[in-house]
Amino acid sequence: MKRLAIITTHPIQYYAPIFKLLHQRGQIAIKVFYTWGEASLHNYDPGFQQTIQWDMPLLEGYSFEWVQNTSANPGSHHYKGIITPYLNKQVENWNPDAVLVFGWAYKGHLSAMRYFSGKVPVFFRGDSTLLDKLAGIKSAVKKVFLKRVYSNVDCAFYVGINNRAYYKAYGLDDRQLIFAPHAVDNEKFSARRDQEILDLRNRFNLVDEDILILFAGKFEPKKNPLLLMEAFKKMTKAGVHLLFVGNGELENELKNKASGIVNIHFMDFQNQSVMPVIYQAADLFCLPSAGPGETWGLSVNEAMAAGKAVLVSNLVGCAADLVRDGINGKIFKSGSVNELTNALQALTTTREALQKMGLQSAEIIKPWNFNAIAKAIEDRLTGQ
Repeated sequence: MKRLAIITTHPIQYYAPIFKLLHQRGQIAIKVFYTWGEASLHNYDPGFQQTIQWDMPLLEGYSFEWVQNTSANPGSHHYKGIITPYLNKQVENWNPDAVLVFGWAYKGHLSAMRYFSGKVPVFFRGDSTLLDKLAGIKSAVKKVFLKRVYSNVDCAFYVGINNRAYYKAYGLDDRQLIFAPHAVDNEKFSARRDQEILDLRNRFNLVDEDILILFAGKFEPKKNPLLLMEAFKKMTKAGVHLLFVGNGELENELKNKASGIVNIHFMDFQNQSVMPVIYQAADLFCLPSAGPGETWGLSVNEAMAAGKAVLVSNLVGCAADLVRDGINGKIFKSGSVNELTNALQALTTTREALQKMGLQSAEIIKPWNFNAIAKAIEDRLTGQ
């Protein structure tokens, strides 16, 4: 059986299920090497401004090893946060047929890519795009550097249209690019929890015909929740509510701007077991990201799996793949409060119209699942 070593920083809720599934399917053998080290289980998330403990098992059902991280400032938020002098030896001792690296922008990961290049096939997984445009000398320098980085890669598993264009721009050709869609646990987000949904809507005094718009994520400039706040306050329709779920550096400003407005609501960060209820209680999910660095937006997958209409900015990486204008939602120009306001007005005519869009979302997202990712990886490794 072919053996795949997977190098990634720390256990997260979007990747651990894929590793477990690869093991369960039994087509290849895998071992995951976590480069942040065991301390990553108690990491502080600067975006949410708190330590996050996910309420789902992240280390069950597959083989893994912790890697010693010697960084003076460990973390996945900067290049020198992952320094792993023993990683290459650990991986080599397992004798893999190929190495799959998640993200190059860490000293330990880039070192591993260079070390294994030419020894065994180096696979790569990332979700960068070209949506954050650089001009002049910065763009030229970045292009030279990234072409050198990706010269170490035998194949990249691209997550969508914008990610594919990124790899093409930095030197990878069609033969090296394999589609492995970004995905979430669609079944978990689609499973109905009707009483909890009713309880949540009652908590905010919503009646049946009221429409609930949802923002869920980090309250940070990149996500641009302040634009949604501004656009919502310009709306003139009655019976429309806005719910912000999360925490972050913009929290106080958001709450100050919402002061005295009875149809704007807040909830603190909610863990994975609760989020399906929140998505299902809403009618429209909005991700108004401004970037830079809004690579995909997996919350859009979650909302669509929950059967919701979606409204996203054109700087959200998944927009080109998942949002079909007028079918399951809309795309607006990032930073334009007028475009966002107009889109909100157009989409919130009735709950029934949004529910029809939500049904389309649920159909569109079905092929974007963990099985598709696992099969792509297996087929590449086994040569099918």
